[in-house]
Amino acid sequence: MMFEHFTPDARTVVAHAQDHARRLGHHHIGGEHLLLALVLTEQPASSVLREHGLTPQRVEEEIVRQVGLGAGSLLFGTLNRDALASIGIDLDTVRARIEESFGPEALARAGRAVHRPPRPSRLNPKRAVPPRHWRSRRRARRTVLTARTPAPAGLYQTDGARPTGHIPFTPDAKESLSNAVHEAQGRHEPIGPQHLALGLIAMKSGRAPFVLAALGASAPALRAAIVDRYRRAS
Repeated sequence: MMFEHFTPDARTVVAHAQDHARRLGHHHIGGEHLLLALVLTEQPASSVLREHGLTPQRVEEEIVRQVGLGAGSLLFGTLNRDALASIGIDLDTVRARIEESFGPEALARAGRAVHRPPRPSRLNPKRAVPPRHWRSRRRARRTVLTARTPAPAGLYQTDGARPTGHIPFTPDAKESLSNAVHEAQGRHEPIGPQHLALGLIAMKSGRAPFVLAALGASAPALRAAIVDRYRRAS
């Protein structure tokens, strides 16, 4: 993703999404983190989201309810909690039984194991590490996310260690950012927070649609309201 084409406000939203993911102990940046960053900013699109019930408190509470906190959260984060509940599977009960059997840090240990980098091969150590110039090129392609202001404090934070280093975007988050680029290009505008919002609420996959549905927000109504707000402001 070419973040240099984003406006400073849009870059701040994406950087704050990364900060919120770290605070919650999540090893990924998903659409849910972008949504939380959006509703916490002072932008017209953010005001529209809050007016439709997507307040920072409700969004963050729903993210924690669906995904959880800490290193073990990703183990359940891709599951549809409500769909499983409809067939008698309670994820909170599953989580409690796992921790009862294997200890309170069982999920955190499993989550860290999932994200542990692979060990170098002992058979051919020369091929285990990419050449230095490949590594430098890889780092050069990885845009550093920076924000003009610190991310607002939230309601929750992980009790364990926060993720460090690079946090990857989930496929749905990448798709929502790509949607934002297309929204801006179609309007011949720089990529701003309003395009991030439009790209996000158009998603059919990932965690963000579940958050919207749980909070009673209609994606078509949100889109119409955001487009109207910016049309009247122009």
